[in-house]
Amino acid sequence: MAMASTAGKTSRGMTREEKKVIFASSLGTIFEWYDFYLYGALAAAIGTAFFNSYPETTRNIFVLLAFAAGFIVRPLGALVFGRIGDLVGRKYTFLVTIMIMGLSTFLVGLLPGSASWGIAAPIMLIALRLLQGLALGGEYGGAATYVAEHAPDDRRGFYTSWIQTTATLGLFLSLIVILIVQNSLSKEDFTAWGWRIPFLVSAVLLAISVWIRLSLAESPTFQRMKAEGKGSKAPLSEAFGQWKNAKIALLALLGLTAGQAVVWYNGQFYALFFLQNVLKVDPQSVNIMIAIALALGTIFFVVFGWLSDKIGRKPIIMAGLALAIVTTFPLFKALTRAANPTLATAQENVRATVTAAPGDCSFQFNLTGTWKFTSSCDVATAFLAKSSVPYDVVTTAAPGTAATVKIGNETAEAYDAVAAGDQLKAKETAFGKAINIALQDGGYPLKRAASKVADQKLDAFVAANPELKLDATAIRAGEKTTVPTDKAIADKILTKEEAAGATEVTVYNIPASGAFAMFADPAQINWPLTIGILFILVLYVTMVYGPIAAILVEMFPTRIRYTGMSLPYHIGNGWFGGLLPVTVFALSAAKGNIYYGLWYPVAVAAMSLIIGMIFIRDTLGTDLHTKQ
Repeated sequence: MAMASTAGKTSRGMTREEKKVIFASSLGTIFEWYDFYLYGALAAAIGTAFFNSYPETTRNIFVLLAFAAGFIVRPLGALVFGRIGDLVGRKYTFLVTIMIMGLSTFLVGLLPGSASWGIAAPIMLIALRLLQGLALGGEYGGAATYVAEHAPDDRRGFYTSWIQTTATLGLFLSLIVILIVQNSLSKEDFTAWGWRIPFLVSAVLLAISVWIRLSLAESPTFQRMKAEGKGSKAPLSEAFGQWKNAKIALLALLGLTAGQAVVWYNGQFYALFFLQNVLKVDPQSVNIMIAIALALGTIFFVVFGWLSDKIGRKPIIMAGLALAIVTTFPLFKALTRAANPTLATAQENVRATVTAAPGDCSFQFNLTGTWKFTSSCDVATAFLAKSSVPYDVVTTAAPGTAATVKIGNETAEAYDAVAAGDQLKAKETAFGKAINIALQDGGYPLKRAASKVADQKLDAFVAANPELKLDATAIRAGEKTTVPTDKAIADKILTKEEAAGATEVTVYNIPASGAFAMFADPAQINWPLTIGILFILVLYVTMVYGPIAAILVEMFPTRIRYTGMSLPYHIGNGWFGGLLPVTVFALSAAKGNIYYGLWYPVAVAAMSLIIGMIFIRDTLGTDLHTKQ
């Protein structure tokens, strides 16, 4: 490895051309990340539009898998566009990747949902996500390489750190646009069609990005290499077919990018998902919290990039990994106490016990969302996991008996989803109601929606809900509405059979008597503490991510740099990082412990810390012009 000491050199300021290079590269990459992360920020609305035919837990996994699909193909994009970048040039590749990304995102905004196109809609959605992943696979390596090859040796960490801000700024921009649209529309309109607007806005961003990138010149280091005839004729085989280069790529993956990736996605995307889907904080508040934390933390990408020019890249990255390993569990538990203190208290005081027959319980790691877990034990544990309730499983029941769930002094019997047959819906409703009442009595933050009950069904409704202590006579004497029969049937207040012969239906609105829902009380959310915890998670991200571009660029020679650095970066971020949300969620759901899945990022970060400390050499002072 060619090294050149920076000692004794005097750092000069940025030239106008260098500022233009950094601005143009960063701005275009921000727009690409904006496009990519819209899907993550709008996961709930997209799930409703494209995966609504599945149960909630399965739908959540499908949504996260579709998000991860774009990450899975990123290494392929790195190979395809990395090869083009090393053969043809950095600038040309920029234009191709931004066009693919922008058009794919715009088409997501136009794509009809599953209600109109059926199964074709989610298939098309995933196809567009794959195109996004291919484009992003070629984008980052080009941007980092392009900026690094313009930077002086003693300021490369600072120059490339601006590229490192783009992923966070892209997410920040996506959240801001979403918040503006949410505040401009009703909740119903946003869920129905308003979520598409941020995707359609990408057409404007695409036009700006293409215009900016057309004004750029080719990298001087690449031009010099081509002029000297030292370019690679086969970047892929040279980068990965020769052990001296393949070894560098392998170490970069296992000792740097894998750990960096899980810290990044755990601290930013999964934190968003955790607040919204596990702690039940309303989506708009979550977006505001994340946006504030990102606004406060983003400058530290540049701070740590600058610092890496002083003390080295490796010490900062390794310190970020170590801090994340030690504090991930305490921080997420503190996040629960800050964002939903009632839930945190309930989890400490009330723990469910599932008593089942031996062999009745499965390990419900459902990565694809297609496996069916139908035993009474699986039904019980899946319900508790979805409700963020900790539980213990005791396999002491007699063979062939249904599992039971005990919460406090209340016991509810579960059911086998296959054996239930025609009674499945009734058993599901009865079991869910029994558990939710016990949880509510135990202090869990549950609220009940209002019910619209037709006069013909009022007496049966009162009898079926004795815990509400309703009086049918008093209800009939109170407020009521009269609606056409067709509307009552459309709103599922009555069936066609129940409404036969009637032209109008008398309907009573009974508050707090319908479906249960876990929620975070807005009045109890500790906003400063929640944002502070999110800021700490973002700070770890800036430590591991701020210097990563500089060290990766400096590890590979110019002739294969685009290809060589792109693949380990995108395997690390696309596979280890991109699969993190679905893996953490599935593991936590499988074990009935909202924190259990956090072992995944902790374990991967620990692997990178160990390998990085032993095998990775710091690259501070590398002269790219002599590293052909």
